[in-house]
Amino acid sequence: MRKALIVGIDYYAHANRLGGCVNDAYSVRQVLERHGDGTKNFDVLLKTASDASTAITKDELKSLISDLFDDETEVALLYFSGHGYIDSDSGYLIASDCKTGDDGVSMDEIMAFVNKSRSKNKVIVLDCCHSGHFGDVKALGNSAVLSEGTTILTASARDQNAVEDGGKGLFTGLLVDAMNGSAANLVGEISPGSVYAHIDRSLGAWSQRPIFKTNVRSFISLRNVNPPISLEDLKKIDDLFPDKGYEFPLDPSFEPTSGETNETNAEKFRILQKYNRLNLVVPIGAEHMYFAAMERKACKLTILGEHYWTLVKEERI
Repeated sequence: MRKALIVGIDYYAHANRLGGCVNDAYSVRQVLERHGDGTKNFDVLLKTASDASTAITKDELKSLISDLFDDETEVALLYFSGHGYIDSDSGYLIASDCKTGDDGVSMDEIMAFVNKSRSKNKVIVLDCCHSGHFGDVKALGNSAVLSEGTTILTASARDQNAVEDGGKGLFTGLLVDAMNGSAANLVGEISPGSVYAHIDRSLGAWSQRPIFKTNVRSFISLRNVNPPISLEDLKKIDDLFPDKGYEFPLDPSFEPTSGETNETNAEKFRILQKYNRLNLVVPIGAEHMYFAAMERKACKLTILGEHYWTLVKEERI
């Protein structure tokens, strides 16, 4: 069972109203509920506050988070978009009725729920100011202490604000883009690590900086999408390259437009060109695969290609 609690709060009775958190929450729900092929992914509970009639109180928010991490699940995922606050003692997620910053739900208290959780994997995604404090312990010099199976991804460092862009959170926009496939590996899996890498690459050195903390033995897949190459073609990599250091010889019979084409070689070249576009293979001594074939040169595996060669050889994919 995979459960997700998604919270977006625009309405605040005693603080500045926000404009994009509810929309962000709906976007995250849409991308998490189903895999790319339409099959079920997370069972999502969506809670949003857009006005006084839909306000989310501190007690309600705390209870929802406690319930999320109390179940024995494969994955328990919390997403929160709203106001965040930090003082000298702790950080807080601010609910609609909070009168002061430290009146919110304490990040330390939420972390206690997480560390006691029976869920195999706990994923916390926060798009709020000062969210990078989550998981830190003041007594340990603000070092993070995470139980096994815990991953935290936040929009900003503990001393930074979270930025909105065009009525939506900059961080959440990149998160949704990553989950829609931009962060997928070659078999279509999207892990928390690849999501962070996608967001990190998209933000400049002077932008808000996403924070990633984890204590896992291996990453889970948060969502699966259609891969950029068929598994059938990918699994041919160890047939085409008998070992990692092999240099595959090419000649004009591989190139379909050469006039010397051999059908068997042309089919191999079709796959090699796919590998080249995915940075699994590079031509040797030529700028493009076409010229490598026409000039009777060769191609070889990249470091990434060697990684997938190993996965195929060891039957891990």
